[in-house]
Amino acid sequence: MIQQMLTSIGKKSKSALAHQLDTKKKNKVLIDYCTLIKKNQKLILIANKKDVNRSINKGIKKNLIDRLILNENKIDSMISSIKSVIKLRDPTNRVLEKWKRPNGLSISKVSIPIGIIAVIYESRPNVTSDVASLCFKSGNPVILRGGSEAFFSNKILSKLFRDSLKKNNINENYVQFIDSTNRNIVDYLLSKMDKYVDVVIPRGGKNLVKKVQKLSNLPVIGHLEGVCHTYVDKNANLNTAKKIIFNAKLRNTAICGATETILVHQKILKKSCNIILKHLEDHGCKIIGDNRIKKNYKGKIIRATNKDWSKEYLSATVSVKCVRDINDAINHINKYGTMHTDSIITMNKKSAKKFLNEVKSSIAMHNTSTQFADGGEFGFGGEVGISTSKLPPRGPVGLNQLVSYKYQITSGGRIRK
Repeated sequence: MIQQMLTSIGKKSKSALAHQLDTKKKNKVLIDYCTLIKKNQKLILIANKKDVNRSINKGIKKNLIDRLILNENKIDSMISSIKSVIKLRDPTNRVLEKWKRPNGLSISKVSIPIGIIAVIYESRPNVTSDVASLCFKSGNPVILRGGSEAFFSNKILSKLFRDSLKKNNINENYVQFIDSTNRNIVDYLLSKMDKYVDVVIPRGGKNLVKKVQKLSNLPVIGHLEGVCHTYVDKNANLNTAKKIIFNAKLRNTAICGATETILVHQKILKKSCNIILKHLEDHGCKIIGDNRIKKNYKGKIIRATNKDWSKEYLSATVSVKCVRDINDAINHINKYGTMHTDSIITMNKKSAKKFLNEVKSSIAMHNTSTQFADGGEFGFGGEVGISTSKLPPRGPVGLNQLVSYKYQITSGGRIRK
């Protein structure tokens, strides 16, 4: 049954891939999709309410339910995200480089769609509209497998995209939603669909990503965890540090770009510790610190263990460590971090440059909240996820990261000697 269903989905995706579209048609589909979302807002909210009630009954954590909940403002944000994709330049069929060789070859490097993309994701319904829009604009048919907690929300949002495709006489199988919560489907998709799927993108918690990386015989774009750091250098402006760290930790604790560990230079430990950490604690954040932090912080604090430096809390909890200098901070990040997003707060340009160059992160920041680790904030028109792989793409995977390339060569009849 699963084999039949997924094989059928794969074949339909291949049929869609065979028909490449021009930019005007793509944008018209996305414009109509925005209209359909707005027009069907009440139905979307009813579907979302069903998801929220089921999740509450299952005892899902409040911060994860917050990610699931839709309202009029969030729907408007979804529409704005799609409109930003419309405004972006089509990434396909662009000549990236062009050159002539002494052997008579004229060579062009041209961007092309990757192919069929399977996206496996959890919780947030806006992922459905973002991913479908980005994959479609970049010419890639997409197979969506959302989490069971957002099943009804994802279903209606993907249906509306297909309605927009149908309205414009375009193969509606550019976007397909797996209409089942059977977990065995994911196993089969990852291990038996290499004939139809070109790349898989997991977007969700550690367990989901780990499962995808373990089972998949397909290329995987994604990241396992977001253990993000903010380092307060000895030359930091403490008011700036206080403001940035508060935002980096508590603006939204459930996203992968939230700061999970704060590193503090030993020379400013006494004067910075209480300014920064008290502000967090006063707003409900639990502080876990090493011996030196515990000795200097006057508020409530739990002693840290080595295990805490590797934790992605996804809640109002933060680990804090005193470091000797910038080298110690960089070494700590490269040892315990996940190559996601790490930031330095300093007024010293040389220190900033050293940090930005030497941390292994896919996103390195200076005097910036780690919560900006988001494709929408980068001007990518949203993202299908963030990649921490050493191979490209790295960082937010947006429109321009969802293409590959080919070499097109002309020579006027040359033959090789």
